[in-house]
Amino acid sequence: MKYLCLVHCDEAVLRALPPDERRALNADSMAYDRLLEAAGHFIAAEALSPVRAAKVVQVRQGQRSHVDGPYAEAREQLCGFILVEARDLNAAIQLAGRIPMARYGAIEVRPIDVMEMIENPEGNAA
Repeated sequence: MKYLCLVHCDEAVLRALPPDERRALNADSMAYDRLLEAAGHFIAAEALSPVRAAKVVQVRQGQRSHVDGPYAEAREQLCGFILVEARDLNAAIQLAGRIPMARYGAIEVRPIDVMEMIENPEGNAA
């Protein structure tokens, strides 16, 4: 089963890290990705740009609008993600607990929901 590990952090804490500590964190993170890959758990991982680059898009009554993000004001922001394959939620939690960024923030683990393809009357996938 697939699980998304959402990495939440306080960007100010990361910006305040000494350069050597930041380089070590990046190296640890890349090494953990390689470890997950070697064990067959790794699907994808990415760091996100700072929240000041985010835009929030909404469509209401057929009209699209966007505003500067993030979607919700919070002390911690979504800083990245790791998509993993694990046998169950407990295994995914164990994998998330070893993500190096957990030392500086929090990791939210969410199962991927499998959506069924619905066909419309014309026989095309919707």
